[in-house]
Amino acid sequence: MKNLGYKITTGVLLLIIILLLIFIATTRPKKIAKVAIPVIRARIAIVLDDWGYNINNLNIIDQIKYPITVSILPDLNYSRKISEALHSRGFEIILHLPMEPHEKYRLEKNTILTTMDELTIRKIIDQDLENIVYADGVSNHMGSAATEDKRTMEIVFKELKKKHIFFLDSFVTSKSVSANLARKIGLETARRDVFLDNTEEARYIKQQIYKLKSRAKAKGYAIGIGHDRRITLEVLSEVMPQLEKEGFKFVLLSELVR
Repeated sequence: MKNLGYKITTGVLLLIIILLLIFIATTRPKKIAKVAIPVIRARIAIVLDDWGYNINNLNIIDQIKYPITVSILPDLNYSRKISEALHSRGFEIILHLPMEPHEKYRLEKNTILTTMDELTIRKIIDQDLENIVYADGVSNHMGSAATEDKRTMEIVFKELKKKHIFFLDSFVTSKSVSANLARKIGLETARRDVFLDNTEEARYIKQQIYKLKSRAKAKGYAIGIGHDRRITLEVLSEVMPQLEKEGFKFVLLSELVR
């Protein structure tokens, strides 16, 4: 009996030792694989103009899971609805302020003209910002004549500074006074680098996005302006993930104003 008891005790102890060894072997800390963190090569802001005419592309922009700034025209049938809908989805909203061009285009309602007095200009800005709720900034819609006119832009900029709102110069004319004037007044501003979709063709838009990428790589950041168009949104949804893999970071426009 003593031998049997001894054998049982020894067997139990051996089993416990084996189980302990298995436990130690399986719970030994494993080497953690180092995850390569992509180096951010540059920042890119995408701004999409001319929202407000319809709501046709809401479902497409929902498919883009990157920061985007949307520029909405005031006083259109869907201006307020678009502003509220895109804000709720996390997009940055700015007012696309109609301003006088040199060309004889059909003008939007309450387009700011260089012949207007200060009170009228300020009133238009106030009304437009009430219409485009959640606007953090303003960009010029057309405006080749207005952005060359120091008096007009000074009135606009002083009003925006008072409201703590930044300005994006769509840069539709090389004679724009916006940059120097904003610096003098102390208004936060930025300037467009590349128009993405002057031609509504996928291959062209891709070429423009690659041009934007090169511009960003050269100076550390870049701003591209496209429009509320299905083809533009489809190309962006395809190309933006590729650029992210290359190390480009997409940001809201407000992160690039100075």
